[in-house]
Amino acid sequence: MLPIHPIMVQSFAAIDGEIGTHNFNPLEYAIIRRVIHSTADFEFKELIYFSTDAIASGVAALRRGVPIVTDVSMVKQGITNLVAQTFNNPIISAVERVSVALPGKTRTETGLIECWREFPEAIYVIGNAPTALLALCNELNTSINPPLIIGAPVGFISVLESKTALANTPVNQIRIDGRKGGSPVAAAIVNALIVIAWDI
Repeated sequence: MLPIHPIMVQSFAAIDGEIGTHNFNPLEYAIIRRVIHSTADFEFKELIYFSTDAIASGVAALRRGVPIVTDVSMVKQGITNLVAQTFNNPIISAVERVSVALPGKTRTETGLIECWREFPEAIYVIGNAPTALLALCNELNTSINPPLIIGAPVGFISVLESKTALANTPVNQIRIDGRKGGSPVAAAIVNALIVIAWDI
């Protein structure tokens, strides 16, 4: 098993004592507990959504060593250490892929589209840019779907629309509904999945 810092052990115990009743199975709970640990916000227990095969598909993909594509560098930085200790999956930040955006698009959106066309088998992790999540949803088709999309953009513009677009796809997904989310949340979900994949 991966080592856990004593402070994290204490924090998890505090969360266990405060979270109250819930319907998460043990693997789902391991993920939401890590999200709460990274945010100190118990509201995430009401906002997180797991599609039926999301965890199993994500775990299998991590073990296969598939690339992990993040929307922004902060998500990449948040998972690099644990990825390096375990499966050593390539980590690609979409915004770092391009220096110039396509007309009418952001750099993150442009980089995400490029990543999708090159790495359709990757795990996609969106923690900041709703435009990137919308672009990814628009690129999906019925013949090729990524093993997992983590949709957790944060903010006020296009955030709800991007999450609705993801919800309307058949892809395996872990999604944070509402306006909340962010890079630390997205990274926490990935790190929890890595621990699950490594330890079970």
